[in-house]
Amino acid sequence: MLRDPSVKYRPFPQIDLPDRQWPSRTITRPPRWLSTDLRDGNQALIDPMDAEKKTRLFDLLVKVGLKEIEVGFPSAGATEFDFISGLVKNDRIPDDVTIQVLTQSRRDLIETSFESLRGAPRAIVHLYNAVSPAWRKIVFGMTRDEVRQIAVQGAMILRDQAAAQPGTDWHFEYSPETFSTAELDFSVEVCEAVMEVLRPTPDHPIILNLPATVECATPNIYADQIEWFGKNIRNRDSIVISLHPHNDRGTGVAAAELGLMAGADRVEGCLLGNGERTGNCDLVTVALNMYTQGIDPKLDFSDIDEIVSTVNYCTNLPVHPRTPYAGDLVFTAFSGSHQDAIKKGFASQAERNDEYWEVPYLPIDPADLGRSYEAVIRVNSQSGKGGVAWVIEQDKGLKLPKRLQADFSRHVQAFADESSRELNAADIWQLFETTYLPTGRDRFALIDYQENHAPGGGPPRTFVGRVRLDGEERSISGRGNGLISGVLDALREDCGVDLDVIDYNEHAIGVGAQAQAAAYLECRTADGRTVFGVGIDVDVATATVRAALSAANAV
Repeated sequence: MLRDPSVKYRPFPQIDLPDRQWPSRTITRPPRWLSTDLRDGNQALIDPMDAEKKTRLFDLLVKVGLKEIEVGFPSAGATEFDFISGLVKNDRIPDDVTIQVLTQSRRDLIETSFESLRGAPRAIVHLYNAVSPAWRKIVFGMTRDEVRQIAVQGAMILRDQAAAQPGTDWHFEYSPETFSTAELDFSVEVCEAVMEVLRPTPDHPIILNLPATVECATPNIYADQIEWFGKNIRNRDSIVISLHPHNDRGTGVAAAELGLMAGADRVEGCLLGNGERTGNCDLVTVALNMYTQGIDPKLDFSDIDEIVSTVNYCTNLPVHPRTPYAGDLVFTAFSGSHQDAIKKGFASQAERNDEYWEVPYLPIDPADLGRSYEAVIRVNSQSGKGGVAWVIEQDKGLKLPKRLQADFSRHVQAFADESSRELNAADIWQLFETTYLPTGRDRFALIDYQENHAPGGGPPRTFVGRVRLDGEERSISGRGNGLISGVLDALREDCGVDLDVIDYNEHAIGVGAQAQAAAYLECRTADGRTVFGVGIDVDVATATVRAALSAANAV
């Protein structure tokens, strides 16, 4: 890299727009959407889609609610032409969907494009030619007048071809390709020359697509370009201004959003941002950004995993796990502080009557996209007590008291450090069982017990139990004001284990006849240590006894 890049690269010039309005505007409604997955997205693939994959992706685009779909470049070859004409001939296009095709401004290519659409009830033909100085000078070797004439001649052919097929409701789109790096006055000049030929009206407008063919400036510059164009083009009421941002600088979504604030009516892009170089604008992200602001985008992404798997299959491109909204890990927290905040957020959401979503670190409810809450928090060596407690609660229904969360977290942390990998729910549960739930391998394990009450039902009570102590069956008994004190007295008198209760909690696991009970004991030993016990049983009293023996195993 150069120490002084200014000797090789020039800063992009500012737009002279002192009265710009877009910074104070907000997006309040969705735009018209156009998917270009089957055209721009397809030409960006190492292995372009075959007819089966194009059909599968077309069906997905229809399912999510896209009403305008650019289905291909008919003159590119037989696969493209046959797919497009097949959609028409086989009546695969829903009544509320309009397909669009792309063509360069050449007679043979335009005629092939119209032929592919023969018999369609309605269609958009998208004409383009590059207009910026670099393309005029380096690619074409043409003057402004010559470039403008290419656009005008193409528009004339569009007009005549449409007239030859009056049974189709034709609509036209024109792109001054490389708009983002062209002179604004020349882009307006060329577009107005095309409009002179096609004669759009408010009832039958032309789509003028203003692409950031190569993203060369910050998104505010693109917004300035869009606002300047909208203010200076004639017959604005007969124009649909469409955006086609690319993502070379990583700000394609921002450019689309600011472009809408600048007065655009339509956004072109691909699901999950596929496209040439660094990709096209990601329609999923733009639409769901609106959704999180309370705006219905008129697109349905309620099964985001189906969208991801279909796009992955059709494009043979992976979806990065951190892709906004759609990635496998975008709703997942590993950090302890994040996990604690999310856990508290879910608890707060459940407790209050406020319908508005407000969970830290989650700008959207994963359930709205068909995602479960189980993967929201995952555990590794970076995780904290809140994350561990969340996994246990989601997987087994146990609501661990805070100090027990901290105690168990130490065990999980040690195991995660030792294993150097993510711990799944099965790992965590196995560790929890080993740490807290008495089995035949532990020093104390319950076999049976009974509780005898004093005459009249009041204290003292007598606990009489049979336990397995160090592998041998043994009877123990103790007296106290309640069940817990009776068990602890029996452990003290018959087993030499001295415990004092610090805290006790219990709750039901599930509902109905099959519900179980969980009991948690926090105790202090004779030498001042704190130990925890956990018991689970269909009977809450038995769960309490098991919790006391669990605590004794920790001494």
